[in-house]
Amino acid sequence: MDQVPGSPQEPKDAHGGDGLPACYRHPDRTTGIRCTRCEKPICPDCMVSASVGFQCPDCVRGGGGNGRSATAAAPRTIAGGAVAANPRLITLILMGINLAVFIAVQADGTRLLSELVMLGKTPPGYLPQGVAEGEWYRLVTAMFLHQEIPHIAFNMLSLWWLGPPLEAALGRLRFTALYMLSGLGGSALTYLAAGPYASSLGASGAIFGLLGATAVLMRRLNYDMKPVLILLGLNLVFTFTWPNISWQAHIGGLVVGAAVAYGMVHAPRARRTLVQTATCVVTLLAIVAVVWVRTLQLVG
Repeated sequence: MDQVPGSPQEPKDAHGGDGLPACYRHPDRTTGIRCTRCEKPICPDCMVSASVGFQCPDCVRGGGGNGRSATAAAPRTIAGGAVAANPRLITLILMGINLAVFIAVQADGTRLLSELVMLGKTPPGYLPQGVAEGEWYRLVTAMFLHQEIPHIAFNMLSLWWLGPPLEAALGRLRFTALYMLSGLGGSALTYLAAGPYASSLGASGAIFGLLGATAVLMRRLNYDMKPVLILLGLNLVFTFTWPNISWQAHIGGLVVGAAVAYGMVHAPRARRTLVQTATCVVTLLAIVAVVWVRTLQLVG
């Protein structure tokens, strides 16, 4: 097995018959679990439960397995983010924004709704106000816009369930980037694939992005994939069978969320920040390109 960078004490352990690496403290035991901080393989006797995944005894003691003191090795998430005391802060802020916009829409009526909804192109006879007419901000505002109580209730419940584990695993900044890019991906695919006068709203694109990211994270940690795959399958069935659902937003968010999460949790430690930043920038540029091409189609 290749040694993990930054872990010079890890032995050159042999793989077992099943191809799995050996525990760094018990070379006779193979395992599919790694420490979420230093990524050394650890067996059940060495696994210490953490906020996300498991850590090895060395990291729990603060040394990270390489002789450094606790002050020299600050805890990091599996994606390299800082470990926050409150792993739900960004999730709560996002929920608060969605609820505030919902209350504002309920109090204001259709005017605010028409100004914030995702709209490709204004139908004939109306004032220009679609994305194609230059109001690109709608790609973002639609992500926080809901009109009916069941709609926002379902999305906020999903955000509360999916958000905190991902926020704890990725860190606040990376989680925020994941959420925003997923939502933008859903808006962009809706703009591209739906009719020119189609409109959509809701956080579903971002929520599907979190669902895709959860699947990527669970696969990275070698967790049982059946629960998340069943949940994803059920959501896809509803997406394509339930009326008045924008499948474009769901699929766009799912694809972008999975791609961004993959770049974040699989980035090599030596170039982690570079790879993660490049993943987000390339994804954003791809979204902008889709929107630009669709705009040229609608105004050309």
